[in-house]
Amino acid sequence: MESVSPELAQLKSALKSTWMAGNFGEVAKFAAKEGEVFVQRIGIERGQRVLDVACGTGNTAIPAAHAGADVTGVDIAPNLLEQARTRAASEGLSIRFEEGDAESLPYPDAAFDAVITMFGAMFAPRPERTASELVRVCKPGGRIAMANWTPEGFVGKTFRATAQLVPPPPGVPPPVLWGDEQVVRQRFGNAVASLSATKRLAHFQYPFAPEKVVDFFREYFGPTKMAFSRLDADGQKRLAAVLQSLWREHNQATAGTTEVEAEYLEVKAVRA
Repeated sequence: MESVSPELAQLKSALKSTWMAGNFGEVAKFAAKEGEVFVQRIGIERGQRVLDVACGTGNTAIPAAHAGADVTGVDIAPNLLEQARTRAASEGLSIRFEEGDAESLPYPDAAFDAVITMFGAMFAPRPERTASELVRVCKPGGRIAMANWTPEGFVGKTFRATAQLVPPPPGVPPPVLWGDEQVVRQRFGNAVASLSATKRLAHFQYPFAPEKVVDFFREYFGPTKMAFSRLDADGQKRLAAVLQSLWREHNQATAGTTEVEAEYLEVKAVRA
């Protein structure tokens, strides 16, 4: 059992509270199709044991189960797991959804044929430990697949803009470094026999204008909601203005709706 310092315990507690804030399920609905496409490209096969790390409300666990895999989803936020269970049950799927930490996965070594994570494990504060855990629970010759926002993509820009007004905890590397291929290769090192990285675009459509999209994320997306809560009234106005400007700049739609393409790095590795 890992010995956790009071500072790390406090950080973990804050992260859990952040992801439980708002209602990420509302945000996840707009990314469900991307989860399906990601799982299709991984090539999950019937009967495989699959672990979805930082599974949220099930956007990747559910299509993996539809492909015939034996799926387990793990996440730090129990309210998201409850939504995932409800979704799976409504689709007649048997998926184990369990509370757990990407940096200390509650599973034995080599327990899974494939370990996947989409826009999830990248947010754990100790990336080297996360990489080690993704490898540890994957069997030799098994596959590890990640989808990580890139630093230069749209989501990376929104994170950077937010961090300028609401600095992250000291000593925690930016999550979007998981979207840098060289950093990913360094973190996995010799633990994987092969690794490929491909930049992809996630396409998001919202039936309201960019300004309303910011309001939507402010209400439902935990990290955005918590960022606003840490600012005074003037700071909240500045952050809202910056985010609205980014959404307007990248919006490809007209007539009061919003369409944005967000770059991410798709990582596929084989455990050594």
